[in-house]
Amino acid sequence: MRRDFPEVTPMDRYVLLVKAPMGADIEPFREEAKVLAERHGLKAEIHRCIGIAVDGVIIYNNGVVLIKRKREPFRDHYSLPGGFVEYGETVEEALKREMKEETGLKVRPVKMVGVYSEPGRDPRGHTVSVAFLCIGEGELKAGDDAKEVHVFPIDEALKLPLAFDHEKILRDALGVGE
Repeated sequence: MRRDFPEVTPMDRYVLLVKAPMGADIEPFREEAKVLAERHGLKAEIHRCIGIAVDGVIIYNNGVVLIKRKREPFRDHYSLPGGFVEYGETVEEALKREMKEETGLKVRPVKMVGVYSEPGRDPRGHTVSVAFLCIGEGELKAGDDAKEVHVFPIDEALKLPLAFDHEKILRDALGVGE
């Protein structure tokens, strides 16, 4: 349910992604950005940001779908398919898009497995992932960030060294303890 807030001015928000080494002093840049924005009648605020991602545990042909990563981090390691939520997308829309891009499969989400927010789970920076258990349909085909895509029997998938915290997500999705 949406409420009206007449005292609030709606705004479009834009993000200029500035990547800085961990611990870098960005204060001089912050001040310059504020001055530049004011010259254009805008307001600039610099905050550290969190990435929002989705991961899918896809059940397909009596197994679970894993990709071999094409890029760092964890290049050539197996992982669950997933990726970042784009502006204007729901997590469910991002899930369906990412699963199609990386595996070629259309997915039907069965349930949300959980929200994974450990700050160190992704070496690129703080990333929160919403994970879903899905049923996959269609023809399996690697694409986008996936170098390869495979279906593993569940017991075999649970023995693989997976990227990120994907072993935990897989175990949580399947209700299997360690």
